[in-house]
Amino acid sequence: MTEPEPGERPATSGPVRVVAAGDHFVLPSLITAALRRELDCEVRELTLGWPLEPFGPVAEVTEASDAEEELIEALAGARVLVTQMGPVTERVLGACPDLRLVAVCRGGPVNVNLDAAGRHGVRVCYAPGRNAAATAEFTVGMLLAALRRIPQAHGLLAGRGSWEGAAYYTYEHSGLELEDLPVGLVGYGAVGSRVARALCAFGARVMVYDPYARGEIHGLRVDSLDELLRRSAVITLHARLTAETRGLIGARELGLLPPGAVVVNVARGPLVDEEALCDALEAGHVAAAALDTYAREPVPAGSRLFGLADRVVMTPHLGGASRAVARKAARIAAEEVGRWARGEPPAHCLT
Repeated sequence: MTEPEPGERPATSGPVRVVAAGDHFVLPSLITAALRRELDCEVRELTLGWPLEPFGPVAEVTEASDAEEELIEALAGARVLVTQMGPVTERVLGACPDLRLVAVCRGGPVNVNLDAAGRHGVRVCYAPGRNAAATAEFTVGMLLAALRRIPQAHGLLAGRGSWEGAAYYTYEHSGLELEDLPVGLVGYGAVGSRVARALCAFGARVMVYDPYARGEIHGLRVDSLDELLRRSAVITLHARLTAETRGLIGARELGLLPPGAVVVNVARGPLVDEEALCDALEAGHVAAAALDTYAREPVPAGSRLFGLADRVVMTPHLGGASRAVARKAARIAAEEVGRWARGEPPAHCLT
């Protein structure tokens, strides 16, 4: 019998041993149910703490639950791991010699040491697009909330019993509407393209800057970020966080926006220089911001953003939080495990 290639599953009889390391969003039970629709498997379930416990760096990986010990114990004898926040570090990989496949229930396997996985013969799959619709919808909701001052008016009336929010009906304080508004999108991937379609339906004048986008787009393609910023009353960010995009919107870029512009970020916090944004808000050059992601999460108690509540809509990284996302994430990951078990090429694999 020929030796299987590294990372491939050799022909064996009996069920595959899988660890479903879910959390309080992508439930282990959802992963197990999806797996059992794909293959014969023995599943050990593990519940990690996210989002009730924040993720963070763990050893050499980012955005993971601090649970190396629990994961190593659960993976004893397992060939497959399906997880969203499990820390797949060099230490975990080295302690789990039977492991051959990691399927991550996220748009990118940032919780996996890919180099170490390759050295240990472990394939790594992921679930792109699982939260694209939810994040796009949330982005539009945040944009509308910022433009029309919905949270501030709600806080005054429901929180304080005050009718002071009626002042937002004055010409000076009333908000903007999307129809005919120039809105610039930075990034046109799975989320950005959906946001563009939604905004076009509102009648907004959509412009897009994305040097990697190919084919037709909804809206006007703009050749440079600077041009987009100069022409946009609102910008909304949809780029991935990379070395190239970290700090993409800083003091210089914010200064290019027209006075009174609005900034929306439901992508990744470090795309924006948070201190520069606070400066622009305090100076009044940026009229409002809607933020779901931040330079540090959870947002530190001393953040300047908390002092700008009249101009900033803030949510705690909820853009991808829908029940449909949890189900889709489990299904996409389980389908990858099914392909691997049948010896078929994976659809979304990095190693």
